[in-house]
Amino acid sequence: MTTGDADDDFSGVTGAATRRATRAAVVRYGARIVQVGGGAPIVIQSMTNTDTADAIGTAIQVKDLARAGSELVRITVNNPEAAAAVPAIREQLDRMGVDVPLVGDFHYNGHKLLTDFPACAQALSKYRINPGNVGQGAKRDTQFAQMIEIACRYDKPVRIGVNWGSLDQALLARIMDENARRSTPRSAQAVMYEALVTSAIENAVRAEEIGLPADRIILSCKVSGVQDLIAVYRALARRCDYPLHLGLTEAGMGSKGIVASTAALSVLLQEGIGDTIRISLTPEPGGDRTREVIVGQEILQTMGLRKFTPMVIACPGCGRTTSTTFQELAESIQTYLREQMPVWKKDYPGVEGMNVAVMGCIVNGPGESRHANIGISLPGTGETPAAPVFVDGEKTVTLRGENIAVEFQAIVLDYVKSHYAPGHIAA
Repeated sequence: MTTGDADDDFSGVTGAATRRATRAAVVRYGARIVQVGGGAPIVIQSMTNTDTADAIGTAIQVKDLARAGSELVRITVNNPEAAAAVPAIREQLDRMGVDVPLVGDFHYNGHKLLTDFPACAQALSKYRINPGNVGQGAKRDTQFAQMIEIACRYDKPVRIGVNWGSLDQALLARIMDENARRSTPRSAQAVMYEALVTSAIENAVRAEEIGLPADRIILSCKVSGVQDLIAVYRALARRCDYPLHLGLTEAGMGSKGIVASTAALSVLLQEGIGDTIRISLTPEPGGDRTREVIVGQEILQTMGLRKFTPMVIACPGCGRTTSTTFQELAESIQTYLREQMPVWKKDYPGVEGMNVAVMGCIVNGPGESRHANIGISLPGTGETPAAPVFVDGEKTVTLRGENIAVEFQAIVLDYVKSHYAPGHIAA
């Protein structure tokens, strides 16, 4: 086998996944419209962990998540106090100028809460229903139907969200019995996969029979294992054309949760599967809930599926870069760019596609800097204490002294204003 064959042909390589064809579901609040599926950009969503009955505290966290980039925010609606607070949460968000659609998460008593609190049912933009937690026996079908009928009444989309930790036991027993009658029974794992997919699709069909239009339905089959998620969603995508919500049901904490979510979602997204995602990170004690939003954005942006904020390219450092200067500059620039985006995305359209390089020595520094929109190559150990800056591939200035960080930030800001202001024509 040889490498670099002369007849290698990359003409068909696009560098992006071909999206699976789905129906389009629309989630709206007022003038704000979020389309899920139907070829729309993949939607980022998140969920609060406040007590929903605390309307002010919940509204503040929703605002923080929305400001970080969450396009849908789900809140727990688990008791009468929470249901009663939903309209107040919506009103508080309106006062703060936050128009992000709210999704109500219902388990066990959702049929009763939606019935007893019509203002809650109206204030929410979407419902999430877990078919494994809507009731047992004869009550199950009745209570599921009640929730779907209310969604129809108020014209709300519904995510039918199956979870392997709360599968419909009657359905699971039925599939196990069917498997036992097979000449070659499938493994217990395969039976579980089939139960998840069957539950999602059968409940979607049932919702349509009750009267919910197909374009008001989104499906999910949440599990905790990477390979399990990939297998289940591949099967689900083959068997339906509903928009699909992706995410591990419990990704975990810190790097484990980030790695697991990235590993699972990247495979599916590259195969064109998935229309909305949530990264279910367990926050560190006192940690920032918005971290899961940023991770979701970074997955989509690094895969080339969406653009949210200018990307900072920085080398990992080595024995040539014993100084921490380039690390500190990379961190400060990355923080600065993300903090500016709520304003920049309105004033400077397209800025989210900008690349900034912060490199630590002469080996790859100048080359990487030339590939970025703006790049700086800081001196490594033993190198001349000078930092050349490159703008669109051309060296423009060399920075020296104690104010390199401040001066480089000013160069970045000037570039944004000159290249992304409305009416600017790219060279």
